[in-house]
Amino acid sequence: MNKKTLSLTISAMGIGLNIVLAVLAKTFAIPFLFFDTIGTILAGALLGPFFGGITGLITNVITSIVNNPVELPYAIVNMVIGIFVGLVAKKFAFNVKTALLTGLILAVLAPLIGTPITVYLFGGLAGGTLDIFVGWLAKSGQKIFTAAFIPRVLSNVIDKSVSCIIVALIIQKLPQNIKRELNVNE
Repeated sequence: MNKKTLSLTISAMGIGLNIVLAVLAKTFAIPFLFFDTIGTILAGALLGPFFGGITGLITNVITSIVNNPVELPYAIVNMVIGIFVGLVAKKFAFNVKTALLTGLILAVLAPLIGTPITVYLFGGLAGGTLDIFVGWLAKSGQKIFTAAFIPRVLSNVIDKSVSCIIVALIIQKLPQNIKRELNVNE
C-alpha cells in the first residue's frame, strides 16, 4: 500500500472512530469520557498536523449533518487537536509519557477554543451534563466564561489524557512496517 492510500485510510478510520466511540460513550453515559477525538489524535500522531486537522474537521462536518448541527462550530476545536498532536508527534515519540502530557495540554487548549464558542453561540450552555456544573458556578457568582470553562477543563483532563494514552498504546501495537512507512517517531 502506498503512503497516500495508507494516509487516507487512516484518516477515514479516524473519522469513523471519532463518530462510533462518541456514540458509545454517550450511549453508556461514561462519565467524563467523550472519546470524540480519539481518531483525530490517532491521525495526528501517525500522519502529522495536516491529516490530523482534516480528520477533525471532517468528523465535525459529518456529525453536524447526521447528528446535530450544533457540532459544526466546534470543528475548529477538533482541527486544532489534530494539528497540535501532529506537531507534538513530529517532534517527540508519541509514547505513554508524551501522550499524557499532550492530553493535559489539550485539556486546557480545547476548552480555551471551545468555551468562547459555547458562551457566544449558546450562552454558556451546550446541552450536556456539564451544564449542571456551569449553572451551579454561574449561580455562585462566577462570570459565564469561567463557569463554562472550569467544568470543561476538569472533564477534558480525564477525556483527553485517556484518549491520548489509548492512541499511544495503539501505536505501540502497530506493525513495524506501517510505522516505517509513516515515519512514526519511536
